[in-house]
Amino acid sequence: DFFPRNMIPEPELCTSGADLEKRNRRNNGGPVAPPLPPYNPEGLIMPRKPSNPVLESSDHKNLHRELLFNQKIGKNVLNQKSELQRALEKHKEHQVKKELEQQKQDSKTALERVIEERAKRLETMEKPEVEEKVRTGEPEFMKIHAKLRAKMDPK
Repeated sequence: DFFPRNMIPEPELCTSGADLEKRNRRNNGGPVAPPLPPYNPEGLIMPRKPSNPVLESSDHKNLHRELLFNQKIGKNVLNQKSELQRALEKHKEHQVKKELEQQKQDSKTALERVIEERAKRLETMEKPEVEEKVRTGEPEFMKIHAKLRAKMDPK
């Protein structure tokens, strides 16, 4: 005798499949194998509905019940915002930015304003030159070559 008699459990004999399934669920935490299908008098397997794991799980049931309740009372559990709320927030952010820029403009001295205006003017004057170079797409050496040729050709 390697094991004492009180450590070895006695085998349980079950006569019904339901008892066996309950014991397996208790031991393993879930259904192991479906019970054998019932047969009709002609020897054919009786049709039955397939099991729905969502309906069998109490956690799923509770979650679904809670989601339905929250939907009824209008509570948004996913923290998703409607399109109108997003547009309103975007508008508010835009207004805040405008106000900050206005405050910066108001707090600037006259000298800072003049310097900023000159910088903007210089940028606008340089932009057409850069855009012209980009628009033509012709390499610089070709332009210079054309200018030199025009000067060298006697007319």
